[in-house]
Amino acid sequence: MYPHLFSPIRLGGCELENRIVMAPLYLGYAGKGGTVTPLLLEHYRLMAQSGAAMIIVENAVVDFPTGRGSQRTIRIDTDDSLEGLTELAQTIKREGALACIQINHAGRFAGVGEPVAPSAVKTFGRLPRALEPGELNVIRDKFAAAAQRSRKAGFDMVELHGGTGYLLAQFVSPRTNKREDGYGGSLENRMRFLLEVVAAVRDAVGDFPVGYRFLADEFLPDGLRLNESQPVARALSDAGVAYLSVMGGTYESFTLPEIIERSKNEGYMADLAEAVRKHVQVPVIAAGRISSPKTAEGIIGAARADLIGLARVLWADPQWPKKVREGREEEIIHCDPACEDICMQLVMKGKPAYCTQWPPEKTRRFKDMFE
Repeated sequence: MYPHLFSPIRLGGCELENRIVMAPLYLGYAGKGGTVTPLLLEHYRLMAQSGAAMIIVENAVVDFPTGRGSQRTIRIDTDDSLEGLTELAQTIKREGALACIQINHAGRFAGVGEPVAPSAVKTFGRLPRALEPGELNVIRDKFAAAAQRSRKAGFDMVELHGGTGYLLAQFVSPRTNKREDGYGGSLENRMRFLLEVVAAVRDAVGDFPVGYRFLADEFLPDGLRLNESQPVARALSDAGVAYLSVMGGTYESFTLPEIIERSKNEGYMADLAEAVRKHVQVPVIAAGRISSPKTAEGIIGAARADLIGLARVLWADPQWPKKVREGREEEIIHCDPACEDICMQLVMKGKPAYCTQWPPEKTRRFKDMFE
């Protein structure tokens, strides 16, 4: 019924049996201190049973003291985390899906006392400290070490988080990068650090596929826009990334009234994926409230993107791909935009999230597993 959506594709040397991947979604299921918990394993087991070809685990921090988004951000900055990460990768792969993990440094959005950033630009009333040139080499090497741990843990791919306004995206943005050295000013300079990170990671992991979560538009008047992000996408493609997972918006724009309204539209970020795809030679993932299989099929069929990333859609109903493949669309449990984002409200309060659309027994089971 949906021949494009359920056609195979090669990604970074790996064979995906369909065009559906789970996009990273932070839900607060790791333990305090970033440990892999039974709740986290159960969540990803359900996601991997969905029929999606690849599961991309939410952002894991490459530098826990300075780069974590919260106390419950998964750690990948030390070999002590390998045992839990190995169990996580095995849990996903046992269910027949490929396992990818996203690695990240939160930069100015880090949940720490003194966040660091390309420049000292205020965010939500806090002033981050501008990184010294020597510190960039340290962070670059931490990304490389984290990618090596991804491979050691048994993941099939690693994804660098250059979206949502986190550190790699902060360097590219004219809004957050006011540096006057070789990493600031021109677009060529502003993309220098992320390209150095990509090169260091690829050198560290060899033929292990490295994807990239890509911020195409900050949705802010003085932020990164498509006219600058498209050349960055081309540079990443030339640098050998396995794919670009395209998104728009940051924590500073997600709550703007016009963006809230825009985000209620089906496939509201697909135009960004399409605009990026025209400039690259690698597969592109489109995401952003793609809740109907008709929309997903149309995006792939029209060559607007190569894959579909499902996040909250898959979390609300982990059987979405199977129901679509089996012609049971009327049984899909949809994410309810009228719930006022209770899941995200819980996350912002530092609490694990649950979905108001879940059946009561599943909600009870997950709540029983909360710390």
